[in-house]
Amino acid sequence: MADFLAENNQCGQNSLRLASRGNAIIAELLRLSDFIPTVFALETQQDVQRYGELIADFSYFKSTDYFENKIETKTELQDLDEEFRENHIEILTRFYQAFSSVHKYVTDLNRFLEDLNEGVYIQQTLESVLLNNDGKQIMCEILFLYGVMLLIIDMKIDGTVRERMMVSYYRYSAQKASAGDSNIDDVLKLLRSTGYSSQPGAKRPQNYPESFFSRVPIDSEFINMVIGRLRSDDIYNQIASYPLPEHRSTALATQASMLYILLYFDPEILHNQQAKMREIVDKHFPDNWVISVYMGITVNLLDAWSPYKAAVTALNNTLDTSNVRELSINYSNKVRKLHPVLEKYLKEGVLVEEFILDTIPKLLNVMRDSNVTLRWLMLHTSALSSSAEANKKCKQLRDQVLSDSKYNPLAVFQLLLNTAQFEFKLKETFKQMLVEKQKKWELYKKEGSERIQELSDVFSGTKPLTRVEKNDNLQVWFAEMAKQIDSLNYDDSTSAGRKIVQLIQAFEEVQEFHQLESNLQVRQFLADTRKYLHQMIRTINIKEEVLICIEIVADLSYAWDIIDSYTGYMQQGIKRDPTLVIKLRATFLKLSSALELPCLRINQAQSSDLMSVSQYYSGELVAYVRKVLQIIPQTMFSQLAKIIQMMTSQIKEVPTRLEKDKMKEYAQLDERYEVAKLTHSISVFTEGIMMMKTTLVGIIKIDPKQLLEDGIRKELVQQVARALHLTLQFNPKAKTSELIPRLLNLGEQMEGFRRSFEYIQDYVNIYGLKIWQEEVSRIINYNVEQECNSFLRTKVQDWESVYQSTAIPIPRFKPIDESVNFIGRLAREVIRITDPKVAAYIDSMKAWYDIRTKQEIVNKTLFSKIQRAVGTFGLSGLDRLLCFMIVKELQTFNRLLERQVFRTKDRTWLSALDELSKTLAPVDKIVGNPLKTYGTFVSKTTKLWPQYFEMMLRVGQMQLLRKQIAHELNTLCKFDSNNLACSLQTMNNALLADIEAHYSDPTKPYPKEENPLMYELTGYLEAAGFHNPLMKIYITTKQLPHFASFIFLLVISHISKLTYNKSIGGLVCKKPTDPLDAPPFVIGCITLLKQCHVDNTDKFISLMGQYVRSFVDAMPGVKTVDMPQEILNLLLYMEDFVYYSGISRKRVEAHIPPYLFEQFRTQYAP
Repeated sequence: MADFLAENNQCGQNSLRLASRGNAIIAELLRLSDFIPTVFALETQQDVQRYGELIADFSYFKSTDYFENKIETKTELQDLDEEFRENHIEILTRFYQAFSSVHKYVTDLNRFLEDLNEGVYIQQTLESVLLNNDGKQIMCEILFLYGVMLLIIDMKIDGTVRERMMVSYYRYSAQKASAGDSNIDDVLKLLRSTGYSSQPGAKRPQNYPESFFSRVPIDSEFINMVIGRLRSDDIYNQIASYPLPEHRSTALATQASMLYILLYFDPEILHNQQAKMREIVDKHFPDNWVISVYMGITVNLLDAWSPYKAAVTALNNTLDTSNVRELSINYSNKVRKLHPVLEKYLKEGVLVEEFILDTIPKLLNVMRDSNVTLRWLMLHTSALSSSAEANKKCKQLRDQVLSDSKYNPLAVFQLLLNTAQFEFKLKETFKQMLVEKQKKWELYKKEGSERIQELSDVFSGTKPLTRVEKNDNLQVWFAEMAKQIDSLNYDDSTSAGRKIVQLIQAFEEVQEFHQLESNLQVRQFLADTRKYLHQMIRTINIKEEVLICIEIVADLSYAWDIIDSYTGYMQQGIKRDPTLVIKLRATFLKLSSALELPCLRINQAQSSDLMSVSQYYSGELVAYVRKVLQIIPQTMFSQLAKIIQMMTSQIKEVPTRLEKDKMKEYAQLDERYEVAKLTHSISVFTEGIMMMKTTLVGIIKIDPKQLLEDGIRKELVQQVARALHLTLQFNPKAKTSELIPRLLNLGEQMEGFRRSFEYIQDYVNIYGLKIWQEEVSRIINYNVEQECNSFLRTKVQDWESVYQSTAIPIPRFKPIDESVNFIGRLAREVIRITDPKVAAYIDSMKAWYDIRTKQEIVNKTLFSKIQRAVGTFGLSGLDRLLCFMIVKELQTFNRLLERQVFRTKDRTWLSALDELSKTLAPVDKIVGNPLKTYGTFVSKTTKLWPQYFEMMLRVGQMQLLRKQIAHELNTLCKFDSNNLACSLQTMNNALLADIEAHYSDPTKPYPKEENPLMYELTGYLEAAGFHNPLMKIYITTKQLPHFASFIFLLVISHISKLTYNKSIGGLVCKKPTDPLDAPPFVIGCITLLKQCHVDNTDKFISLMGQYVRSFVDAMPGVKTVDMPQEILNLLLYMEDFVYYSGISRKRVEAHIPPYLFEQFRTQYAP
């Protein structure tokens, strides 16, 4: 048969594409298993309460109508369902596509087998394909990969979670699915829950996994034939690389793992066919019972085959106590013997070209022994899976191996390090030799030929050489030999090798028979020539086959997961000696050989999946490298903490002028020596990681400097995030707020971190301030984003966040109250202590006072303390979060207003507002008997106000906080970065001037919609505090009738709770038992009006003016009579309204004559 994988061989290409697709699907399943939305597990009570009615397993299909009706009858559930769909449809689609691709894979596999059996591929049948070397490999692989897919799905994605995700996808994409994917029912049937669970203590379902494997039937003849091939052949020709009989099970390990999977497609063999099972075990599992299936997924055969009679019987010989003991002792002894051998080879100057060329078979044997020993010990001592842990025999067997082999994980780890370093050195040297092979061969040929030619010239008598007589015969003979050497052809190495051997023999004979020994120089020339000819033979023997053999033997893919159990030893080793990183580099490179397995077929098929699959596995390996080397930044930070502690509490700062007798006191030699010692140890760690050199792991290049910087960033992020989480926790029941002491404490911690970074940057050659600012801003922004998610319909998931990173992840902590994280807790604590019901804000003092005790609670320094604790990023983040809270309150206010007043069948409130408008129209008239007129409407609407009033106050309070934050940010910006402040201000003024010019003359330019200038500048202005929150429009609102009348009624209904206070010159609460704070009341009103058309504000002012004028008009016409309290309150309220809103005083004075304000000032003049 022609080359099976040739491009013109359709059968080979189709099977190769299937194998390539299988590997890609497995990589996608493994990738997705890290992104399973936790909500589908319904693990927390909170998730069950919130989403329990929206998430269902396959029981949904038995009562679809009932389930859907339940959602449709409840508006809240409909909204929640829509929100859930928006947030999860993308990831659900990705999961469903992966599940669907598994079903498509097995369907295509069956179609390929049908085509093969029906003769679609001319001259090719199943039998002929299985006779071809590549053919039998791929035919076994395509079935094996399908089995691996199914097992991975069950291992990584719990059955119930899988069903819930598929049902959710089915519900949310039903129409699309029915139109574009007619196989959705088949996919659901194939991947429904099997009952298997990887949780500890879970029992294995009956007939599992064979019942899962048989859900889509596959041609039984094909299954039998591939199992037959695996039983009888060495399909990967690995035995050539493992000539020793005791290494046979390692040589056949790849096909042994395939057999393990394939036997589940024909469980009859496992159950009853003892002869076949005996043959399989004797050939593939005579000395091993823990195998690696695919990319480090390990299986204990004693546990996996326990339900199958024939399989257990066949395994008994392998698991015999004496056999296990013999194997354990044997491998334990090998570890002991191999250590000194590898240490000897790894000494500087041993593995040189000469030595390698002379001892290559010996070196390969050492490598084989080391790798086989490592494989057996690492697999058979690895931690048991949860199901094997529950199996008493498995535990006994593992314990026996541990005790008989006197298992020392440190010794095994040392062997792994030495083996990896040995292989790396050998491989690198051999690659170099291969590159230079022809060049050296030609050089040796030239040197040898020139020497013989010189001898020929000597015997011709033309070239004088001491005491050498002319000899024509020897001259001709040597000239002929020179020609013979010149004629040696590098490309025909076989005949050249034979010729060289004959030439060496001829030179030895000529030396003997022609008495040339007597002449030392001639003898030397001949000896040199023979040496060069020997070198040529050696150089010819440098073959690529040796490198291929090294690659095969050095495979470490079985330890893809197990290696993690050695992480602790790696980190301890680095801690003791940072130069260990050099050996670890070789180990990581050895581990990257595992990438060959999934990528080989994808590469052969020239599939576009190659990049994503390589990226996934390389990324996993790089993440592991980072995890191991993270010990370096961790240790550096612990040393730093000691340094900072000593520098702040023990070492005294030397004054500029110092008395002579106090020099010893300030010298503090011991303490300074300790600091120097700690600083040096930090530098040593840096040096250690730099020794690693730039390394290509899979397709990702690792730069040690970048690795160190990322590690430092990661450790910084962990420590800062933990400090923020633990410090910003408040007890709302505490008598005095814990806010200030906790902010001071956090400020101290952050200052310590910052100082330590400043100290370390020169010793590890990093930009400390840059890293500090970038990472702290990332932590704050990420936490603000996650906290704001609770206000958003479409959430920002972790993997979508621009602030989250896989290399330097920001940790997420479990919420301890209604807030998601520390920024929410901080915002809610600030809101709690400045609540208008308990605290009164005095603008002239910029402080909040307790309404009852009149004691100060907090003042404007609170915001500088927050800034010291969480930085300007934290202050900006707090501001952003308050924005979201305000938006939520305003949206709730509007929704409630529409439902209760304007868009309801009950027109009671709307009629009252209509009546009020008619009564007060036109607004420039005086209302007769105002006390009664207004009193009637106020008493009618009393029940309506509580909710709206609460929301208005909350909005006002948060706006007040935003105003304080903006002031703090602006002050900081002007002090810390005056140039930026001036530039922003100038730019803003210029832009506003241009916009105003455009509105007065439309021919002048104006920024287009797609121009990001205004949007981006706004971000800068808000971060620098150049904005007035009270002028901000938070939401877009519909035009509501009587909105101004509604707000007017709301204000006059509550104005009586306030009274004027001379000492502060403003409104305060009348009764502490009925608390109310004026500034939030006024600012809340301004904000609500600002969200609507400006006409509403004008209407509101005119109504207020009419109210004042009507009451003044109703007063007795006596000059000495004081104004009633309501009028005074209202005038004060309007004074504050003008002050906070920044509107022109003339707009108010158009409705309230200025003399009324004058009279009120006179009345209250001190």
